Amino acid sequence: MKRIKCELMYDGSRFSGYQSQLNDRTVQQELEKALWKIHKKMPIKTHASGRTDAGVHAMGQIVHFDTPIDMPADRWARALNGELPSDVSVKRTEAVPDTFHARYSVTGKEYRYRIYRTPYRDPFRTSYAYHYPYPLDVERMKAAAVHLMGEHDFTSFCSAKTDKENKVRTVTNISFMEDGDNLEVRFTGTGFLYNMVRIMMGTLIKVGNGRMEPDEVAKILADRSRRHAGQTAPAAGLYLWQVFYHSN
Repeated sequence: MKRIKCELMYDGSRFSGYQSQLNDRTVQQELEKALWKIHKKMPIKTHASGRTDAGVHAMGQIVHFDTPIDMPADRWARALNGELPSDVSVKRTEAVPDTFHARYSVTGKEYRYRIYRTPYRDPFRTSYAYHYPYPLDVERMKAAAVHLMGEHDFTSFCSAKTDKENKVRTVTNISFMEDGDNLEVRFTGTGFLYNMVRIMMGTLIKVGNGRMEPDEVAKILADRSRRHAGQTAPAAGLYLWQVFYHSN
């Protein structure tokens, strides 16, 4: 058996998230369906770096699977893309040792959140960025983001549905990129809890629109209560951008 590592990109708009579900369309189901066809109706289990929610996109989701097929590793990308639907694509594939695991070998991740700030809604961007037609003070958002960086208990910034008991995570960097009416916020860290990036983003927006002071973010972290943080920002603006491993 060979272990193959895949880097995927997908448009999350028409998916109910990455992870397989009983009655909904997911990225994992489409990927395993493609592998099932290539393996002549033999089920192949895939393992991802983590799940993404409905509507969330990916530019660099990492998945691995084991296969008995003796094919050059780099040819798997073409083989899979020939069977996958148009909203999923395999960017590259490579052979990895059996010790590699797409989830358990992760050392960090980068997410990006995109906002566009036109006074009108753009139907060509609605599924790929959050439309926010109101003023945002990015300097205030930057001041608030400083409090989120470092190692903290992020209980206040994760969904009550999270299955993780340990909510201590390390956010290594938060940066802001502006280009006209577009704003992109980049989050990197050793790991993220369920909805953590979207809740951090919703809180930064609340600071940016003047409804919260930047220094309040430190108090929210200390309170360890979800009710004090901002709303969960919409899924459409979020991208799993890159997953880091020791070999990156």
